Amino acid sequence: MPLLIVTLASVVVFQNTHLLKPAVTAEPRPVSPRGELNADELTVIDLFERVAPSVAYITTKEIRRSMFSMNAMEYPQGAGSGFVWDKEGHVVTNFHVVQGADRIEVTLQHETCDAVLVGVAPDKDLAVLRVNLAADDLQPIPLGSSSDLKVGQSVLAIGNPFGLDQTLTTGIVSALGRSIKSVTQRDIEGVIQTDAAINPGNSGGPLLDSAGRLIGVNTAIYSPSGSSAGIGFAVPVDTVNEIVPQLITYGEPIKPILGIEITQYNDRYLRRFGLEGLIVVGVMENSPAAKAGIRGLRKDRTGTFLGDVIVKIGDYPIRRYADFLDAMDKVQVGETVEVTFIRDDKIGTVSVTLESNQRR
Repeated sequence: MPLLIVTLASVVVFQNTHLLKPAVTAEPRPVSPRGELNADELTVIDLFERVAPSVAYITTKEIRRSMFSMNAMEYPQGAGSGFVWDKEGHVVTNFHVVQGADRIEVTLQHETCDAVLVGVAPDKDLAVLRVNLAADDLQPIPLGSSSDLKVGQSVLAIGNPFGLDQTLTTGIVSALGRSIKSVTQRDIEGVIQTDAAINPGNSGGPLLDSAGRLIGVNTAIYSPSGSSAGIGFAVPVDTVNEIVPQLITYGEPIKPILGIEITQYNDRYLRRFGLEGLIVVGVMENSPAAKAGIRGLRKDRTGTFLGDVIVKIGDYPIRRYADFLDAMDKVQVGETVEVTFIRDDKIGTVSVTLESNQRR
């Protein structure tokens, strides 16, 4: 009976069980001298060795209660990457990496510890954690700028794709000024596109320039298969450097406010009456809107609800709720804007000086 051996590449059938004896004694082949590594290789190696200790492996867990024993059990939820922001123990990652987690663990230089969630910015897909480690064990990544990036320049990504920690990939800036959707379906503007391989688990890790400076936070990929297809996206570092200090200080981003109450069913209600705009449900006391005389919903003598419908903020038309959010993203705290609204079938305009959501 012939012996059948199956390999991935071929099927081999041995008709003979007697192997020929070698004519000579075989020795390992000598290793050829390699010579020096080239300058580009030495640069990448040096960069990786400098930055890798700053890159974190983040794992999240959720707590479920057993239907039978009623005991609370921890189950793995997901994994991603992050990086050291400062010597105070703050670690930056993506919001979607830690979203809904009951417990977060951070591994830095093979040391694992629990992390506390400090603040989140879902609209920008950013989150800040804090770990209790000595300052000497924390190595923040130097910051670069995303405003002067050029298409074609070299970039490097370090992360934990598929749970394989401390993985380095290289590529170039493929495009600039991209727009992607966050988990809240809000647009993240100015996003960096790269062909450096980014896979599940890379989310939240750093995108670096050839000097080893942070230029972005790897966030998303475009891929029919779910694996890298050479189109990855990173939140630009200029956005990160604006938002992260706010998350550390306040737990949320600083945003300008009008001080109005709105309804999530705004668009549905207005469509029933063939209208467009933003219904002002209520006005907060002593808010910018209140000071400007904007009114919320109220009943007239017939029991009909009346209220101002905002149709324009500054130069930005407001046709639906999403337009209002986009317009407020484009204005600043302390800025005075013209707000146009409909009241009793008449158009009105008032000047409103925007205040911070942290003022109270």
